[in-house]
Amino acid sequence: MRMDAWWIRQSVEGEHVRLVVFAVGNPSRGDDAIGPRLMAELENWNLPDVRLVSDFQLQVEHALDLDDRDLALFIDAGTGTPAPFSFREIRPAPDRSISSHALSPEAVLYVHGEIRRPPPPAFVLCVRGEDFQLGEGLSPTAEAHLDAARKHLRDCLATIDTAAWRQRTA
Repeated sequence: MRMDAWWIRQSVEGEHVRLVVFAVGNPSRGDDAIGPRLMAELENWNLPDVRLVSDFQLQVEHALDLDDRDLALFIDAGTGTPAPFSFREIRPAPDRSISSHALSPEAVLYVHGEIRRPPPPAFVLCVRGEDFQLGEGLSPTAEAHLDAARKHLRDCLATIDTAAWRQRTA
């Protein structure tokens, strides 16, 4: 179902904000499918000038997806996340995973800063998951958390603006 994004206000004081959204997770691993589920919905929302990137895990190459973007959002599922979700701003930071195939969102920002220029402001929407078993669907608890996260995401996308998003983290 395609949903026109008439409710999105992407400019504040006449400035157009170019957003990139990363959704991370494995659709075959129970609640790890939260990120891909939200991404599938975003793909149908007809978001103007929003770059959508979905993968099982973040890689070094994802730093290039930050090019020419003014704001970044990372969506993922987490086990230790406060229910139903957390929303926070992040900063570039190296981590031990930088030498492996999987990176944290902070490490992706760090890599972008090392190979290009300072990354845009970035936020993480982490939705609490309970069951990450291979071959399982979303747990009933994760479905409820997903509903709350979906509403929050829609509210964020109604005003794609760093200052407005920072207020949402308080």
